Amino acid sequence: MLWTPAKLVPRSAPVILLILILAAAVSFAAVSHLVARFTANQQSRGHQLYLLGRADADAGRYEDAIAAFRAALTCEPSNSQYQLSLARALRDSNDPRRLDEAESYLLTLWQRSPQDAAVNLALARVAAHRGSIEDATRYYHNAMYGVWNSDPDINRSKARIELIQFLLKKGAPDKAESELMALSTSLPPDLAAHLQAAQLFEQAGDYTSALAQYEEVLRLDPNDTLALTGAGTAAYHSGKYVTAQRYLHLAVNANPQDANARELLATTDLILHANPFHSHISDAERNRRITAAFAQAENRLTECAQQAGVDLKIPATVTTSPLSSLQSRWMTAKPDLAHLSSAAETDLPDTIMDIVFQIEQQTSASCGPPQGLDLALLLISQKREAASQ
Repeated sequence: MLWTPAKLVPRSAPVILLILILAAAVSFAAVSHLVARFTANQQSRGHQLYLLGRADADAGRYEDAIAAFRAALTCEPSNSQYQLSLARALRDSNDPRRLDEAESYLLTLWQRSPQDAAVNLALARVAAHRGSIEDATRYYHNAMYGVWNSDPDINRSKARIELIQFLLKKGAPDKAESELMALSTSLPPDLAAHLQAAQLFEQAGDYTSALAQYEEVLRLDPNDTLALTGAGTAAYHSGKYVTAQRYLHLAVNANPQDANARELLATTDLILHANPFHSHISDAERNRRITAAFAQAENRLTECAQQAGVDLKIPATVTTSPLSSLQSRWMTAKPDLAHLSSAAETDLPDTIMDIVFQIEQQTSASCGPPQGLDLALLLISQKREAASQ
């Protein structure tokens, strides 16, 4: 029996349509499978390149990291993590020409998710690289109050500390101090956190707040040597010399090799032994201290005049030197020392010490920082009200 092709082909249209649909479905499934495999391969390759870039970035090999992240992005152009990592590497490469590209990637990510804390932190660091206080502050604040994927409290604290360090580096201690105040209200009961806050307050020149933070560290660990030295130093610079003496004694006992603590302690001891305004001394001791300070001021004035080439024998009416004017005032006040014990001369101690303080201040300006007792008298003059604390 002879078969012809026409007999092998069904003549029914529905059957033909079904065959075509099945063929298309099989082809679509095959293509979808190939596309899925290709996509998976691209994603796997992109992830491997991303991990390679992370390793390079962690090792400081930013050129290699940038190349790896760029290659990862060719595999997944819309991957936010790859874009963020590339922007960070561009920023950290320390090439100012790459900051614009880094910022471009980050702004694209920020527009997608303005509350993303990691993106805002990265933008803050770009602004910090440029030295822009306004932009850095804005983005650091966005990071603090943004959405973190993990450990939000720790990351917010770190972002604020980073902002404080940037502001101090840029010479903006007032702005840094306001951030420090906010930081100090939310510190955990952790020794390291309070120690860091104390050191930042010191850098900002707020020694009173620094002392409070150091004392909080000592409440947690009374034998912490860094905190003892820090507390003594902060108390010294804030004029609380009784407090400074106590902490510096402990610091020197704990670490006798600390030359700075020993020097501060020596000056503090001089201040407390020379201060005539201390509330717990007798009138006789007060008068003795005033007399000693008056003599010391005259010695300092004479030495400074010699150093500056000023002849103190020339009348103050003839010369314009402030040293000559102070010598004239000192000579006029000298006879009054005999009347210090007089009950009627209640303002005399202040009058005499005012001359002493003016001499110490002027000689410091004219002849440089003093040492020893002269330094003690100068510091008393600057922090008279706090010197007995």
